[in-house]
Amino acid sequence: MLRVENISKTWGAGTANEKKALDELSIHMKEGEFLTVIGSNGAGKSSLLNAVAGVFTPDSGKIFVNDEDVTDYTEHRRAHVLGRVFQDPMMGTAAGMTIEENLAIACRRGKFRGLRVGITKKEREMYRESLKQLDLGLEDRLTTTVGLLSGGQRQALTLLMATIKKPKLLLLDEHTAALDPKTAAIVLALSDKLIKRHNLTALMVTHNMKDSIKYGNRIIMVDGGKIIFDASGDEKKNLTAREMLDKFASLNDDDSETVGN
Repeated sequence: MLRVENISKTWGAGTANEKKALDELSIHMKEGEFLTVIGSNGAGKSSLLNAVAGVFTPDSGKIFVNDEDVTDYTEHRRAHVLGRVFQDPMMGTAAGMTIEENLAIACRRGKFRGLRVGITKKEREMYRESLKQLDLGLEDRLTTTVGLLSGGQRQALTLLMATIKKPKLLLLDEHTAALDPKTAAIVLALSDKLIKRHNLTALMVTHNMKDSIKYGNRIIMVDGGKIIFDASGDEKKNLTAREMLDKFASLNDDDSETVGN
């Protein structure tokens, strides 16, 4: 479903601030795979997600989604195959529009929009049924302005909007980092439920080591713009936070040795 082939990206090339964000990174994801990405600040995990999302074009390499070469596609052109939930709960919804209007926009993503009645009775009922999955009572608040919702409610709505058309690939960009622990747990559990229910292929970037181990069926660790650890199946299931911490520690030790030498 996703093929990232040897992508590289360097910011500020040839300057004193040169930074290699991605270094010939490659990754293949099968349909229905739920991949979590972990790494320290500046390791390249967000750069990987942004490259796949179309935020920037890599200096070299190719990106394919469902065998479609999207390397040079803008974010807008990738909308028909990608769904994305941002770290900031305010980014995924239109605050001045109602819940049902936001869902209508999500349902029309990638479609031609002609002149017709805005939201039909049939569509409204579909939105209500979809919102019931969230268990937040939003199905009874279709005409509520989204700006009046809490951060957690907005993030849950954004998640629903990102998955309602069953995208080829769902990108979760540290989507619980701005939420309090209790709300974050609710949104993560909801993410897992929707991914499993619709058999979505999903890539989740997170700073939380326990969440990276708990969720998904595959985990990768990124450092220096490269994948330095990749586990799935029983290896992923049996991972512990201590083992992951040890891997991080070994990276830091290696860096120290390099500096010392």
